[in-house]
Amino acid sequence: MSTHQNHPFHMVNSSPWPITGAIGAMTLAAGLISMFHQYKFLILMTGLTITMLTMVQWWRDITREGTYQGMHTSTVNMGLRWGMILFIVSEIFFFISFFWAFFHSSLAPNIDLGMTWPPMGISPFNPMQIPLLNTAILLASGVTVTWAHHSLMSNNHSQTTQGLMFTIILGIYFTILQAYEYIEAPFTIADSIYGSTFFVATGFHGLHVIIGTTFLLICMSRHMMYHFSSKHHFGFEAAAWYWHFVEVVWLFLYISIYWWGN
Repeated sequence: MSTHQNHPFHMVNSSPWPITGAIGAMTLAAGLISMFHQYKFLILMTGLTITMLTMVQWWRDITREGTYQGMHTSTVNMGLRWGMILFIVSEIFFFISFFWAFFHSSLAPNIDLGMTWPPMGISPFNPMQIPLLNTAILLASGVTVTWAHHSLMSNNHSQTTQGLMFTIILGIYFTILQAYEYIEAPFTIADSIYGSTFFVATGFHGLHVIIGTTFLLICMSRHMMYHFSSKHHFGFEAAAWYWHFVEVVWLFLYISIYWWGN
């Protein structure tokens, strides 16, 4: 039978990773329950291990298909772009739910909150200190990732590497500062709706920063191995889109929770 392909689509071969990913996710959920109720970590660590191994090997296969096997044609590439766009849209609505909860309580604080916002007994962060520094860091990282992207499109290998390296360093710096802020916080996630909305919204954003930093770190390693060209680098573009999304969400968090909600 001929193996010649007469269409631009990528017919995916049979893969074990969807089922191992599902097993990993189920084990991870069971491990979280075990940790919360019994303070046991074995199932949780098993789930994390299965999930991480699945992610690494699944992305390895996709990298091979797009870089070496020529499976990512212009038609497939357009599908990947739409997939990333829809994923970011779903993430936008994910954060909208947190902002909804925050404004629902802050715009009309009830008697339980002392009819005031922030609630009585809550000492909020000074928005002119670490939050402002983190805002500057993310804005600077948006500049460096754009620099890296334009350098890649100009076939400037060294400047692309430098731009990615600076962006990754700024992402790590942001995460360290946010961890320090959490350690020094004068309130906890259990302190009324303010603590809940603050830590859930900023915590999930921090998780997205860690994911985005990892995404860019993988892109830099692939760039160092010459996987990208000026015309074929959607993996990097997806990482840049994701990073800009993280940057914009932080601006809304800073303006609404740190500054306006103070």
